[in-house]
Amino acid sequence: MKKVFQKIGSTTMALLLLLSTVSWTVEKHFCMGRLMDVSFFMDAEDCGMEAAVMLIGDEEGNHCCDDESFTLEGQDDLKLNWNDIDLDQQYFLTVFTNSYLSLFAKPLKPSFEGFDYPPPILVRDIQLLGQVFLI
Repeated sequence: MKKVFQKIGSTTMALLLLLSTVSWTVEKHFCMGRLMDVSFFMDAEDCGMEAAVMLIGDEEGNHCCDDESFTLEGQDDLKLNWNDIDLDQQYFLTVFTNSYLSLFAKPLKPSFEGFDYPPPILVRDIQLLGQVFLI
């Protein structure tokens, strides 16, 4: 399940990168106020009225056709430089990254080697034999 989500996420991020870097151009051709053709990345085809006006010989400029173009420029510079960020943002990012990564660090256990071993088995109680008692 984890690999499926990872593949979906990586594919989504690759598509977002592709869509943000490509320049998009939409061209529309209107004839008498009606939309006749829409084209992405290329010129929209005209309706043929321009050729008819040329044949008639109408030089007054009363053309009924209109072309509209919309261009959305993609990003060219995708690499963010550390020096482009001001000092307060650099400080915040450094502290945030350090504190976030410390959440996943395993805590260090103190190594007390004597606590893991059981006491030795006594054959005789030496303190009773020597009559030595702690007060």
